Amino acid sequence: MKALLQSLKQLVEPLGFAAKLAWERLESGSGFNPTSARMQVDPYGFYERMRTRDPVHRTRIIDGWLLTRYRDVDAVLRNHQAFSNRTRVLDERLESLLDCDPPDHTRLRGLVSKAFTPAAVANLGPRIERLVGRLLDSLAGQEHFDLIGQFAYPLPITVIAEMLGVPPEDMDRFEGWSNGIALSVEPILTAKQINYMRHNTVALQHYFEEIIELRRRKPQDDMISALIAAEEEGEKLTHRELINTLTLLLVAGNETTRNLIGNGTLALLRHPEQMQRLRDHPELLDSAIQEFLRYDAPVQLDGRLCTSPVEIGGREIRPGHVVISAIGAANRDPEAFPDPDRLDIGRQQTSHLSFGRGIHYCLGAPLAVMEAKIAFSALLERYPSMRLAAEPRARKQAVLRGPEQVLVEVEPVR
Repeated sequence: MKALLQSLKQLVEPLGFAAKLAWERLESGSGFNPTSARMQVDPYGFYERMRTRDPVHRTRIIDGWLLTRYRDVDAVLRNHQAFSNRTRVLDERLESLLDCDPPDHTRLRGLVSKAFTPAAVANLGPRIERLVGRLLDSLAGQEHFDLIGQFAYPLPITVIAEMLGVPPEDMDRFEGWSNGIALSVEPILTAKQINYMRHNTVALQHYFEEIIELRRRKPQDDMISALIAAEEEGEKLTHRELINTLTLLLVAGNETTRNLIGNGTLALLRHPEQMQRLRDHPELLDSAIQEFLRYDAPVQLDGRLCTSPVEIGGREIRPGHVVISAIGAANRDPEAFPDPDRLDIGRQQTSHLSFGRGIHYCLGAPLAVMEAKIAFSALLERYPSMRLAAEPRARKQAVLRGPEQVLVEVEPVR
């Protein structure tokens, strides 16, 4: 872990970074630079070029490989034996079930999975509907509002906060912490970003320590109390794993759904014929949400560490190399999805990779889809003439893709 962190620190030194990127471009004609503002705003042109020219791309800035074909990405995500998830951990305070392999992964996932069963998620439906209605009611009379800050963010953060057992009224504090910790999944960080990420990690986890102490004295019907019970049983969960799991759930529970609602709404606003089609045929909402996930994935890249020699596309991947699976590129691969750059809310080919594959398939996928379904249904009904009021502000990240701000103009509801 220390070696990986030291490597990352070296990579973001300007001269070393530029030299490795130039070396990479000389080798293949292209360079993978996830810090590029152009790629962060719109990575899909880059993905298409890489998938055509060099689909198994040797990237020197991370001493690894970038995969952009559906079949390669799908194979890596399924193969946890040869591709370990222990790639990104810059700090033990963030090591969660996302960053471990069996048997630890199996044990930790089993402790959390009960809260995300289909039955448990279905029981949340009425509460999510009321919350969506309340959020939209708070916008009554407004001709302009920020879809992200006033709707797409507070919805999932409130839901996951209530599931965990922390006060939803603290969500303004959660947003800063979540945004800072979300940097930990980026393949390249500056020293300033690492410090910012760590600062927010410490702040959130101190907050959780206080909540845990309250729950130890007075347990409630929430996930924190349930996980404390598992910790107190002994070998099932350590205190560090308890804290890290709560951190993961709060951050992941809001990041993916926020981006799904933001990216999906933007896709509809930029394709008004598809928005009208969805209004005319609300029965297409389920397939529309799957298409939003495929068309503009909330999580674009997934890193794994190769642990045994593997051949992909005629290239030898050696143990110790990092393999970055470009989920966003795989979801636009024409071999898997005909006319992949076209938004089609009725698309039948829905086997996208946005929730992953294999043992690391997103635990919260059913909850994210339910929240999105309720959110889109209510938005389209409440605001039949919603349109962009300004160019959206993109988030400056390569892995978690979603707008930071989307100002919309609507006919005010009284």
